[in-house]
Parts: sequence; structure tokens; C-alpha cells
Amino acid sequence: MEALTGAAAVYTARDPVPEGPGGQLAPADGEAVPVLPRQARTLRDTGLEPRFVTALVVKAMHAGGKTPLSVLTGRLRLSVSVVREVLQGLIAAQQAEVAWSGDSDIDVHYQLTAFGQRAAADYLAESRYCGPAPVPLAHYRAVVEQQSLRLEVNDAARARVTPGELRAVLGEDGLEPAVRELIGAALHSNRPLMLYGPSGSGKTTLARKFARLRQEPVAVPYAVLVKHEIVQLYDPALHPAPLANRRMEERRSCDARWALCQRPLVHIGAELTRDMLELRADPGSGVFHAPPHLSANNGLLVVDDLGRQRMPAGELLHRLLGAFEHGRDHVAVPGGPAHALPFDVSLVLATSLAPESVLDESCLRRIGYRIAIGPLGEAGYRALVQRQARLGRLEADEAVLDYLVNELHRRTRRPLLAAYPQELVQRIHDFAGFAGRTPRFDVDSVTQAWSSLFGAGSLPLAMGDLR
Repeated sequence: MEALTGAAAVYTARDPVPEGPGGQLAPADGEAVPVLPRQARTLRDTGLEPRFVTALVVKAMHAGGKTPLSVLTGRLRLSVSVVREVLQGLIAAQQAEVAWSGDSDIDVHYQLTAFGQRAAADYLAESRYCGPAPVPLAHYRAVVEQQSLRLEVNDAARARVTPGELRAVLGEDGLEPAVRELIGAALHSNRPLMLYGPSGSGKTTLARKFARLRQEPVAVPYAVLVKHEIVQLYDPALHPAPLANRRMEERRSCDARWALCQRPLVHIGAELTRDMLELRADPGSGVFHAPPHLSANNGLLVVDDLGRQRMPAGELLHRLLGAFEHGRDHVAVPGGPAHALPFDVSLVLATSLAPESVLDESCLRRIGYRIAIGPLGEAGYRALVQRQARLGRLEADEAVLDYLVNELHRRTRRPLLAAYPQELVQRIHDFAGFAGRTPRFDVDSVTQAWSSLFGAGSLPLAMGDLR
């Protein structure tokens, strides 16, 4: 792994920041480890070729006409000192000039000369991209490694899931203690985890909840320079801002080419095709977009409906597991070469099929934990119904719960699956809302919701006395 240098050194959330062993910046007492890289003060610090940065500045000025210095720094997410260094070279080459200056040394507008306009046309012919300056691939690799949750990479520093934290996240899901303990061990290992069981058993909801256990923020670059290609990585839908405000994000000492985000949660399902695992060209911006599994770096990747994708499950898993084990995946440019990009995720698989029916033995051996998620026990199911009723502002008394479990479920042999309580509560609200009445969790409402979910034929034959 290439060393973390220059602009990729990192800050914690306090100033001043003491140095730790090996020149790394040590976290202050009580502070979280998540960091943003150090701001590049010079063109050399960016890790980019001078001509590349010059092209970005010229294209940004071409798009903006008379352009304030602050607009250039904001659009390119480079420091004032770096942009000034580039502008001084452009002025010396008679490609740019000062169009207006105010009282402050940063209150300056610049514009291209005729020579600069011709240079802009040449640069635009090479690439239309003029967004945030990318970070070099070597810097991105180093930051991904530093933020890793992988045991073998960051064992001493990484946060471990505790039984109390797991209970707080999953305690009301009705899972048996033994199943929750098995999940805890799997998450502690950070090895690939498979959840399997019938449709409606709550596998997907459960998998997505694991992201709540990893909420410390991480640094994500807006774009990465991979050889001569710009790969856009940041996606606001996948990389939301941290839940808690942090002063660090606005500090001038931090590299604005990186966004501070929650650890991502990326969910891919049956819609996945083979080409979605490769780089995708964007003709409008002249860049490539990272595939979804790489957008999940330093976070959680959930592969749902395994075995129903439009590519063989074995092919998909061999690729993801190989990338997981090696810490990198080779992704192809359409019609071009493949590039090795970092791949560092917590990997969770979910399927309603028998694992042996979709994967060969060699693939199954590489999955760290396979956990069956089936019908809930009666106590767990009742607790889940109570929870969903509370969330829906309904009161579910024991007599109605007895009716739901003993008459509707047991007499119709319908398993106690985790998906049913939320669906029944939602349907009670739907019927009540349409009729203009107050929703109630009573026998009539539960029966109506049940019938609409499973069909009128799903009701027991004799229920008159119960109603």
C-alpha cells in the first residue's frame, strides 16, 4: 500500500493536533478517529500534474467569464494558495489577467485573454470536466485503508460492536438471543455474512440496520484521478452528511476535495447486471461514475435477492469475495483497460433461496457466517406487533394479539414472519383513512387487514364468536 503523504495526511477534530507514532496525526483525547485530509497548500501538494490543474482553472474561467477568486476555489475545491499559484503562471503566459480587484487581496476577479480562450478550447477538447479537482488514486487508497473496519488492517483502532449496541439496534426485532449472538460474532469478525430464509422473514431490514452500528464519519473524495481518467465517487444519495454537526468540516485546514460523510450503506438487488460492476461513462460531464459496490467503500454493502440477479450468482460472488479478500477490484473502462480500485466494505448477502442451490461449495466456504432467519418465536412476534402498533400510534391489547396469533396465524398455518406486523398496521391505517374513522387495532380491523393481505380465503372458517 502506498504511503499517505502530502495532502493525504489527516486531522482529527481538535486543534492543535499532536503527532503520533510514525508521523501519523494522533487523535485528541475523547475525539473520534474519522478525519478529513490536510489541505493542499501548493500545487505540488495536490498530487496532480500542474498541467492538469491548470486545465481545470482555465475551463472554470471559460465557463464563468469574469470569475471571482472565491468562485474558482469553491468550484474546484482547491485552496486559495493553489489557485493563485496557477493564476500567476497563466498571467505570466498571457493567458489570464486581473479583471477587477477590491480592497481585500482575495477580492479579485480574473478573466481569460484571447490566448487563454484558445487554450480553453484545447483543454475542453481533451475533457469537458471542470468540477472539483480529483484526488490521486494513491491518496484515496491510503485514506480508505486508514478508515477501514477490516480486522487485519485496523484491528487496534477500529470500533467493535458490543452486545449492548447490538441490543439497542436489534432488541425490538423479535430475534432469539442465540440468533442475535450469532449476528454479533459475525459483525465482530467483519467477514462476509449471509442471511437466508423465506421471503418476509426480515432479512433485508435486518441487514440494513447493521449500518446503524457504524455511524462515525469518514472522508469521501468527490472524484479520483485514475491514471488519466476522472472517476466521480461522491454521491449525496449514498454519502449523506454526518448525523452530528462537526466543526472540522468547515475548517480551512482541511482538503475541500473530500466530503465528510456517514459510512455509506449501499443496497443492490435483483436489478444488478454485469455491466453495473464496471465504470460508467457520463458523456455530458466527461467523467466516469464509480460502480455501486465501490461507492460502498468504508461502509456496508448489502447484496439482496442473491440468485435473482441478471448474472450467475456464483460469478457475482466470486468477484465480490475475491475483491473483498484482496482489498481491490479491477473495474473496466467501457471499451478500455481495467483499473485496480480499493474495495473495503462490510459485506452482507441476503437470499430467500437455499444457499446450496445458488452457490458452489468453494463459494460457500469463503462466506464467514451463514445465518438462517426464519419465522419468529411467538414471544418475539408479539413484541414486534406491539412495537409496530406503537409506531403507528395504535394500542394492541393482549386479547387482539391472542386472536392474531392463535386464530389467524395458527389456524391458517401462516408462519410468524417479521414482515407481517408492519404490513398489517399500515393496512389498518389505509382502511381507516379511506373510511374517515380513527384507526384501531381491534379484531375487526385486524381481520380486514389480514384478508386484504392474504385474500378472503385465508380467514378461518368459523370466526363469528370471536368477533
